[in-house]
Amino acid sequence: MCNFNNQSDETKATIHLFMSKAAKSIGGVNYLLALIEAMRAKKPNPLMQKNMQIASNNSIIQWNKVVFKDKVDLIEKILVAHREAQEKDFNILNVESKKEKKNIINMARTVSPLKFIVKPQNPNDGEGFSFGVFDTLEDDTLIFNPIFIAMFFCSSEFTKKALKYKI
Repeated sequence: MCNFNNQSDETKATIHLFMSKAAKSIGGVNYLLALIEAMRAKKPNPLMQKNMQIASNNSIIQWNKVVFKDKVDLIEKILVAHREAQEKDFNILNVESKKEKKNIINMARTVSPLKFIVKPQNPNDGEGFSFGVFDTLEDDTLIFNPIFIAMFFCSSEFTKKALKYKI
């Protein structure tokens, strides 16, 4: 998922358009990249921050719920499995094991209410933007929002490639 070159053209275009609009809404590409770098500096994962926010010099991201380590570990496990499979678009409920599927459903119930709000620190820089964890959340289909994955699990190089992508 974090290899931009392995994404489908549709996904690349979606990520490019969203990241471009997101960058403009908080003051520019450098502000977005600075925020992503500030997020990467938080260890072990920014989602586990107790104050549910991360700030860079020019922008801030906030969310409404702390995510515990077991859920973050499961998301990372899913992403690693997806990287090895090299699928383009993937439904994370397509697993053989019933126990694993149950764990994924429990994780989805826990993190689906999460809403992320990104705002510039200076209101004159833009209005900001928001996003959720999942693109599709239905009975037998569960697909991560590529923006969520890009912001919290991929490198800043992924975002740079997305911003430079030509549609």
